[in-house]
Amino acid sequence: MRRMQVIRTLVVAVPALLLASAPLRAQVSEARLKELIKQAADAAGQPIGFSEPQSINANTNGPSVSLTLDDAVKLALDRNLDIRVQRLNPQLQDIALMSAKAFYTPSLTTAFNQSNSVGTPSSQLQLSAGNRGVTQDRLVYNAGVSQNVGWGGGLLTATLNNNRNESDSNNALFNPQYNANWQFVYTQPLLRDFKIDNTRRTIKVTRVNRDISDIQLRASMTNLVSNVKNAYWDYVFATLAVQVAQQSLELADKLVTDNQTRVEIGTMAPIDVVQAQAEQATRRQALVIAQNTKRTAELSLKRLIVSGTEDSNWGATIDPVDRPDFQDDQVDLEAAIRRALTERTDVAIAKKNIENNTTTLGYLRDQALPIVDAQATYGVQGIGGTQLIRSNTGVLGSSFTTVPGGINDAFSSLFQNRYPSWTVGVNVTYPVGTSTQDAAVARARIQLNQVEAQVKQIELQVATEVTNAAINLRNTAESVQAAQAARELSLRRLEAEQSKFEVGMSTNFQVVQAQRDLNDARNSELRAILNYQKARVEFERLQQTTLQNTNITIVNVGGGAGAGGA
Repeated sequence: MRRMQVIRTLVVAVPALLLASAPLRAQVSEARLKELIKQAADAAGQPIGFSEPQSINANTNGPSVSLTLDDAVKLALDRNLDIRVQRLNPQLQDIALMSAKAFYTPSLTTAFNQSNSVGTPSSQLQLSAGNRGVTQDRLVYNAGVSQNVGWGGGLLTATLNNNRNESDSNNALFNPQYNANWQFVYTQPLLRDFKIDNTRRTIKVTRVNRDISDIQLRASMTNLVSNVKNAYWDYVFATLAVQVAQQSLELADKLVTDNQTRVEIGTMAPIDVVQAQAEQATRRQALVIAQNTKRTAELSLKRLIVSGTEDSNWGATIDPVDRPDFQDDQVDLEAAIRRALTERTDVAIAKKNIENNTTTLGYLRDQALPIVDAQATYGVQGIGGTQLIRSNTGVLGSSFTTVPGGINDAFSSLFQNRYPSWTVGVNVTYPVGTSTQDAAVARARIQLNQVEAQVKQIELQVATEVTNAAINLRNTAESVQAAQAARELSLRRLEAEQSKFEVGMSTNFQVVQAQRDLNDARNSELRAILNYQKARVEFERLQQTTLQNTNITIVNVGGGAGAGGA
């Protein structure tokens, strides 16, 4: 700590001494300067001159993985955990759609039961042999099917009812008696629920929501690709910044070595060595900061391209292969705005919301109509069994003869349509006065107008964002050109200062300042190119063309199939 305090004191004090006027320098003797340097060295607890700088490397534990920008994008689309979660949303909407469509799945019904009863003998018609109550044994076995019809909202029901009755009644015509009947009932709405009902509305809205889930997934993938590109370029910039810092440190090392040589041969004052050494320490600190920034940028990139801490890339060192190139692309703003209005997911989602609101408005209008339902019923009955033919004596329970029969007789009369029946009717329900449906229609109409206005608002916002992005792209391109020119001039200035310094026409301070200016110019150029690359990424994202420009094709996003290269 004490050593660093001394170095900071020298960094502040030495430039002041060097910038002093010539008469002031004359007042400080060479012996005094040597004494000051010795005191500073003694206070730091080390001899004059620093040890050779050691390169500070990033943590290289684990393998090194070379990674291009396209590789990073593909890894992110395949392994990113946020995208894996988003891929499940379309599948959930598929399940919801299947659940809604299940309303139109046919339903089968069956019934089987057996009963026995003994009636009270309250009349001559309810007597059995021995003047006791009639005992009846009944077996029922029915089946049916019902089907909701998607077109028109009708309901079709078909049932086949069968039963077997056996009794000891004196007046039974069949014993046992078999009854069978077909019955078809169809109910058709004529006004309300004819064009649309709650189920069909749910199916339409769910289908639109399914499309919205796909659009949202595409938006998430587009944003992910943009984030990966930005993180990749940040990491590249951090890597190049480490190289620039290393080059700057090497220049400072060379200046220290050269100054020490000049001090040894007596052509330079020892105080100039201290100034060079202070600059050397500053450059070493800048290298440490650059390497820390590189580690942070690497971690940010890994967060986007790995599937978890067990991923092989998590513990590896990423080696970015691509380097940012500067190409001053010409921007067709009008075409970019048209493309954005066509491709932007927020515009597509807003238009899908209009579809949902239109469907809801149509449903509410339908619910305000009177209920007019037509119903048609058609049935056929059959009867059979062992027939009892009594003699015509006028006395109940007189002698009889039997004609054998069974269930086949009942089915035979059923299929021959011997005992048909049908009914046709219309049921009407009409609300009197203003109903809640009318208020719901008015509210839905206002909400639809709001959504339509929001679409216009979003379209204007899209045009504004794309225009601003184009302006920013133009500005960053000009900044790159200016930074490149500044870096070239800074390099020439350093070369000139070094040449002048070697022949004694420049000072140590001016060389150090030229080195600093070159370092700043290199970093400014890197930052300008990075900003330009990010501006291009943002310009593509705002047009929603990031996936197309990266040659990424979404394949069955709802099924979780990933993205593959086109």
